Amino acid sequence: MFDIDKWQEILGTIRKHPLRTLLTAFGVFWGIFMLVLLLGAGKGLENGVNQNFSHIAKNTMWIWGGKSSTPYKGMKPGRTIKFTNDDYEAMKRELPELLYIAPGTSLMGDFSVSYKSKSGAFRVGGDLPAINQVRPMKFPEGRFINQFDVDENRKVAVLGNRVKEVLFGESPAVGEYIQIKGVYFLVIGTFESENMGGSGRDDSEKIFIPLSTLQNTFNAQDRISSFAITPKDGMDPLEVETKVKAFLAARHLVSPDDKNAVGGWNSGKETQKISGLFTGITVFIWGVGIMTIIAGIVGVSNIMLIIVKERTKEIGIRKALGATPWSIISLIIQESVFITSLAGYLGLVAGVFTIEALRSSLEGVDTKNSYFANPYVDMNVAIIATVILILSGAIAGLIPALKAARINPIEALRAD
Repeated sequence: MFDIDKWQEILGTIRKHPLRTLLTAFGVFWGIFMLVLLLGAGKGLENGVNQNFSHIAKNTMWIWGGKSSTPYKGMKPGRTIKFTNDDYEAMKRELPELLYIAPGTSLMGDFSVSYKSKSGAFRVGGDLPAINQVRPMKFPEGRFINQFDVDENRKVAVLGNRVKEVLFGESPAVGEYIQIKGVYFLVIGTFESENMGGSGRDDSEKIFIPLSTLQNTFNAQDRISSFAITPKDGMDPLEVETKVKAFLAARHLVSPDDKNAVGGWNSGKETQKISGLFTGITVFIWGVGIMTIIAGIVGVSNIMLIIVKERTKEIGIRKALGATPWSIISLIIQESVFITSLAGYLGLVAGVFTIEALRSSLEGVDTKNSYFANPYVDMNVAIIATVILILSGAIAGLIPALKAARINPIEALRAD
């Protein structure tokens, strides 16, 4: 039941010592404010990093050949491991864990790509349509390579946006012919630049052509430089990577213990590292926030002890007139919870408004390649913070309240 007399006493005590109350409450306010601000900023950092990985499936891997470092089954170390089309067919046939396999190879040597009087040195990769499943791309113009292009060895090309800019400027590229090593290719599409996971290079200066066309036109035989792979849903990408490497190592007579012969990059591993990093950051932020709140609680508790000491005679009179220990305890705890909750709520509101202001300021900024984007405060944080505030207030007032309940009325009346 709402007791107006208690609230009048609480507000009277606050009005009597406004500066002391304000400085005490500020500790709790600052703790909640910093907790909310840091958690919001942590979410912005997490969103920015995830945004930079958004163009790759979270369980994608790249596998490539290296050099053997140990002798095995009569084979000398130092061999260059070269993958072929047969490896690709064997993987499709014998590794049911794989959802997408995208073999690819690069056009080697010094050459330039030209269109009329313009030319440039760009990377040319032979790939299959599955590469667009492993790392989806966007096509402002035209389309990507399809299976008919591969089956018929069509001389078609898809240009990165930087290639398109250098060779065509603002003019449309689709339907035009470019020359690669003196061979004409029809431009069928352009794609937006993304960083290709595992390669660490900007794809804006890359040209995709069908794998079969590169192998047959430029005498690459059946060479494959790397495999881009996505496992089926539910498969552990780290286990799949280990199995794929072991499978390819066995086909090329490489020791199972040779870590250099078959290289790889696994986004699942990187995702786990990033998740672990942000878990650590979140724990750290909560630790800092809670320690700051505890410092505020200690301040509130100390002030409540001072208040109890100042009101010793008053509490003694109450008890002499029949006040129960619980009525004394509830009064002190109620005052403590009120100060703590009010200060913490204001800190929570200030933190949310600061995060919202930061998010609004980023709305007109291009955060595509940024590692900070869309900071926000989870509603669960607000609920947890509210619970913490109520518990903190109760804990802060508990010791002073128990001390007040133990006051002897006779000794209290003698107190100065």
